[in-house]
Amino acid sequence: MTSSQRTSPAVILGFDPGRQKCGLAVVTTDKFVLSHQIVNAEEAIATLQTLYQQFPVITLVMGDQTTAQEWKQKIQTGVEEVGDIVLVDERYTSLEARDRYWEMYPPRGLTQIIPKGMRTPPRPIDDIVAILLVERYLDRVSP
Repeated sequence: MTSSQRTSPAVILGFDPGRQKCGLAVVTTDKFVLSHQIVNAEEAIATLQTLYQQFPVITLVMGDQTTAQEWKQKIQTGVEEVGDIVLVDERYTSLEARDRYWEMYPPRGLTQIIPKGMRTPPRPIDDIVAILLVERYLDRVSP
């Protein structure tokens, strides 16, 4: 552990598992997003390992649908530092992530005149889903 990690706030690692791509987010316990990215599924374990080395992760939070159990097993065997893995209800996170995308990246140009419900983000939003999973977890464990 580096000296910068000792002074950094504890973080929650959000993981939105998928068959082709995975969303990752590093979020402080007060919901400040430090990092978020999308990686190919083949790179997910190595990326998780790197994030565990870079940040003082206290919990990994991941969605509970589709490939969750398979990914949980892969993470437990492939990431040395992994501790707690908590599954969180991920229903409707894709819809929420679309709205959050436009909050984080306000539309510009002609996109502004398209009604909000009809806008489609120009890129995958799995990383934003990972942020939402962490927020759901924190809302559940915080009074």
